[in-house]
Amino acid sequence: MHKKVRLTALSFVVLLSIYANAQSEFLIGDALPDAPILSERGDYGVGVQALEFVNKNQPDILNIADGKAPIYDRKITVEAWYPATIPNGTKEIEEYTQVLGRNGTEGRPVVPFTFKGRALRNAKILQESKKYPLVILSHGYVGSRFLFTYLAENLASKGYVVVSIDHTDSTYKDAANFTSTLVNRSLDQLFVLNEIDKLSQPESGSFLSGMVDVSKTGLVGYSMGGYGGLNTCGAGYSEAAVGFYKSMTGGNTALDERTMSSKSYKKMMDSRIKAFVAMAPWGMTRGVWDDKGLAGLEVPTFFIAGSEDDISGYEKGIKAIYQGAINSDRYLLTYINARHNVAPNPPTVETMQKGLNIDEYLRYADSVWDMRRINNVNQHFITAFLGIHLRGEDNMEYLDLEPNANTGNWKGFKPRTSVGMELLHETPITQN
Repeated sequence: MHKKVRLTALSFVVLLSIYANAQSEFLIGDALPDAPILSERGDYGVGVQALEFVNKNQPDILNIADGKAPIYDRKITVEAWYPATIPNGTKEIEEYTQVLGRNGTEGRPVVPFTFKGRALRNAKILQESKKYPLVILSHGYVGSRFLFTYLAENLASKGYVVVSIDHTDSTYKDAANFTSTLVNRSLDQLFVLNEIDKLSQPESGSFLSGMVDVSKTGLVGYSMGGYGGLNTCGAGYSEAAVGFYKSMTGGNTALDERTMSSKSYKKMMDSRIKAFVAMAPWGMTRGVWDDKGLAGLEVPTFFIAGSEDDISGYEKGIKAIYQGAINSDRYLLTYINARHNVAPNPPTVETMQKGLNIDEYLRYADSVWDMRRINNVNQHFITAFLGIHLRGEDNMEYLDLEPNANTGNWKGFKPRTSVGMELLHETPITQN
């Protein structure tokens, strides 16, 4: 009996050691044991490259004088993840550089730190007979193109080309006046779509040449990225929004053509965008949209929100947008008791140092939910939603669910793990 007890204790120690080693290898984007089924990484290796673009002859919003904006060439950096060939014996590991701090903010200097992901820098793109659908990621104010590597790598491993934008004047490194973000967010999204289209052409000489099907594009926007994405996908700004912007710029008219009252706005809609994921989109509580503007959203949309969002608002914010988008086939996934951070990577140890401004941690964390859990659930539902609209996959069983997750019957979730969430669905009013 004594020998049996010692063996059990030893086994327990070994199991603890195995668990600890497994946990030490967990990287941002990995699936936790309770992750839903579609959060699992796909079969493709993942490559990653940085791309530099220049959007010429744009209004320089930061240097408006007497309501007039000079013209400048706007530089845009994006990071691209894609299905890749990983050579035998090569580790599929990338060390990303992010920063603490915020440009120009007292007591918050910009200090680089690194974290690991599962991709290989400059790996060769995997050539296949079919082109890969495109997904564009758009961060908040402030943010970074590395804010959701968990999602970018995951989607690339499933056969998408994913590009994440560093929105100039809106990153941790170069944060500037909010007026630039108000104007440029939607314009940046459309510009990057056009640039990837150019690179996908056979004669481009790019590694993306002949490999991207931009006619099947998904747009994912978080916070101000969601604000811009709504406008990109058909929700024209209200007259109140234009008035708000003009009050800050001495009457500048740069936002005018993106309103529902603009005769040219509807002509700017891009039919290549087939699906939109709006994560905590900002603006409703500030009067950015009215009923007419929200009715202009016709692209299928998957909203993601925290029920206690204190930045974008929930009942009068994100949920009101969802309810007002009457011409979109739309979903609303709500994390009960979560706040605004329903999109970012989880916090790393660098954000937890004593003496740091707490916002260094809170830009990645939620005070109720484990961000790794949110990441996994986002991967699951976004995979299902984009798969339907960009790849023609039969994923409705993962979306056609009882609204209340606490019933425990959500398809794709392990026993006892569908809890604390709500999923609503509305079809376009013309189909009701």
